[in-house]
Amino acid sequence: MIKNYLKIALRNLVKNRVYSFINIFGLSVGMAVAMLIGLWIFDEFSANKHHKNYGTIYQVMMHQTFDGHRGSQQALPYPMGEELKTKYPDFQAVAMCDWGGNRSLVVGNQKFLKNGHYIGEEAIDMFSLKVLNGDKNPLKEPYSIVLTDETAQAIFGKQNPIGKTVRIDNSIDLKVTAIVEKQPKNATLQFDYLLPWILQAKQSPEYIKRIATEWGNNSFQTYVQLKDGVSPEKTNAKIKNVVLSHFTDNKLMQEGMKPEVFIHPMAKWRLYNDFENGQNTGGFIKYVKLFGIFGIFVLVIACINFMNLSTARSEKRAKEVGVRKAVGSARKQLIGQFLSESLLIAFFALIVALILVFISLPYFNTLTEKLMTLQLGNPIFWGIILVFTLFTGLLAGSYPALYLSSFNPVQILKGGVHVGKNASLPRKVLVVIQFTFSIVLMIGTIIIYQQIQHGKNRPIGFNNKSLISVDSSDDLNKNFEPLRNELLASGMVSSICTASSPPTQIYSNTNGWEWKGSTQEDKGTLFNVIATTYDYTKTLGIKFKEGRDFSREFSTDSAGIILNEAAIKRMGLKNPIGEMIKLNTQEFKIVGIIADINMQSPFEAIKPLSIIFNKNWVNVFCVRINPNVSSSEAIAKITPIFDKYNPGYPFDYKFADTEYSKKFNYEELIGNLSLIVSILAIFISCLGLFGLASFMAEQRTKEIGIRKVLGASVTNLWGLLSQDFVKLVIVSCLIASPIAYYSMSEWLESYKDYKINIGFGVFVLVLALALVITLLTVSYQAIRAATANPVKSLKTE
Repeated sequence: MIKNYLKIALRNLVKNRVYSFINIFGLSVGMAVAMLIGLWIFDEFSANKHHKNYGTIYQVMMHQTFDGHRGSQQALPYPMGEELKTKYPDFQAVAMCDWGGNRSLVVGNQKFLKNGHYIGEEAIDMFSLKVLNGDKNPLKEPYSIVLTDETAQAIFGKQNPIGKTVRIDNSIDLKVTAIVEKQPKNATLQFDYLLPWILQAKQSPEYIKRIATEWGNNSFQTYVQLKDGVSPEKTNAKIKNVVLSHFTDNKLMQEGMKPEVFIHPMAKWRLYNDFENGQNTGGFIKYVKLFGIFGIFVLVIACINFMNLSTARSEKRAKEVGVRKAVGSARKQLIGQFLSESLLIAFFALIVALILVFISLPYFNTLTEKLMTLQLGNPIFWGIILVFTLFTGLLAGSYPALYLSSFNPVQILKGGVHVGKNASLPRKVLVVIQFTFSIVLMIGTIIIYQQIQHGKNRPIGFNNKSLISVDSSDDLNKNFEPLRNELLASGMVSSICTASSPPTQIYSNTNGWEWKGSTQEDKGTLFNVIATTYDYTKTLGIKFKEGRDFSREFSTDSAGIILNEAAIKRMGLKNPIGEMIKLNTQEFKIVGIIADINMQSPFEAIKPLSIIFNKNWVNVFCVRINPNVSSSEAIAKITPIFDKYNPGYPFDYKFADTEYSKKFNYEELIGNLSLIVSILAIFISCLGLFGLASFMAEQRTKEIGIRKVLGASVTNLWGLLSQDFVKLVIVSCLIASPIAYYSMSEWLESYKDYKINIGFGVFVLVLALALVITLLTVSYQAIRAATANPVKSLKTE
């Protein structure tokens, strides 16, 4: 029986080639989209699950209140690790970690710039890092370094790196003690090398000695592993006041900031990392769910094509159903036959879908910055694919099977099936559902791109063109003046300065500021802090509203400060120039007021900013390339100058405009994915529309012939054949518009500080696009039918 079902199914596919192509190709595109989105979702959910202790690893975090807002942060004080390790028995292991950064690794004449961390020795076992070669506890000695297999291959080639010496930052020699496997791309902890946490005390003994007892300097990360059976809720209750207990006499901390320590599970690091007013409010999971829904939408749209074309062509198969029922076929046998046809089409579509996924996966990986692969050798993968294909086939074939098998054989064999004027209603409903999904996606995509453009058009307050930043080093810091002079003398550079942060980030902030008329509550206001010396505003192209920049002519500028407009507004100062403000015991004199500059998120409100004079706080050099010289020529000329004064480092630089554009990566990823999904959804919908238009033209051939004989023009007939589809698309737009408006309004709420207002024009534009696409899709069949010779259709009448 099954063999017979398949034979009939194949015959029908061959007999109706056009409709078979539309069904198979439409389903294959829908399945391919669903597969790609499924791979992406799987990659997101599998993040960090390669760690054996996945269920017991946590990051220690802290809630604090600043200026009435309860924020949550990963940055913690240096002594946190030792405190948790010695006073709280809940923890199996505790590992402190810095924020990572690029450092120079030198072996012989080779120089490599690699990213790594100072991290506690417990991290190797805690994160179950796979030691491929060397010591199983490789971070216990201070002068050691752990390399990933990829880094070891790049530096040492085929040599055994264990015991070899690597010079770091052109200042200290370290011995390679272990090689570990490189972390997957979706892991949170990413590194090319690891350094012992205790090495910092050897490199910077005075600094570490100072911060070892500072509980207000939040500059490090802390990871912990709970002992088996320990409740995280009970642990949170125990460690809640770890920081606050060290500020018993500090009124600001006790009543204002109220620091509260807690642990955040590894299972939530990737997808649930957003906090609002001290509560975990979700995170990237909303986009994972959203695109999961999109994948289902596209698959449903593809299945609707099959349903519509199968039921629309019901008259073609009515006699077959009648004869089969007359000779004894039960309804369940007919249902089995039609479902077997849909499953056969689904399996053909699966083959095409796998080919499409295989072709498009490299481009999809580039778009999403992932390394996803088809697990063709994994039985579980094929099991999921089989279930997915059966689901798709049954979903697509269920309605046609039930519909076709319900025909009355007596009526059919007497004179064909008479379905009545309402028989097309289910097909119209399905077309409306198809286009509703597609139009919601179109509206959403346009609004996402409008929001992105809104952020890109926002004034940033400085000139980020022809501006580069170079990470500092001990050699560059010692040789800044000769470096500066030689760069200016080259004619390639118009200005250079030191800074504590690059032009598109701010590394530091602090509270505790006092000014004339300020209150105890005002001390909780968080100010961003940038440390620099001379020519900072000149180099970045920042405009002054009042006052001046730091100048070599004023020796008192070492205690000067420059504030932005947001800071002055928050402080409420009427005539700020010359006013004194205080941070702890240090006083600063306001020498300048600059326009607000945006170095952080383009979608957030500008925060108060203080620019202080500090020659010792240098993390980067900002370099303004001469506007009369091309960037490529300038880079080529200044590279040997940097190499001269920084021999232990390869010359590495970042263009500020390029780095600023990366702030939109998150939104552009969502926008690009939405665009691709919406285009494919429209394409699949139009494929079905084309098939329905073709069938409609075929069914109404005689009617069209009669109308032409009676004088109907091609335009009249084109309008007649197109109007039903146009009405359905208009209905779809009316349904989709409020759904899209509500959904996108919710999405825009995450950009509450700087967002667009959804305009009526978006819906008009999408309606116009949808109508144009619809008319282009059905016009070919409509015009073809309208221009056909009526003699051919009427000669048998």
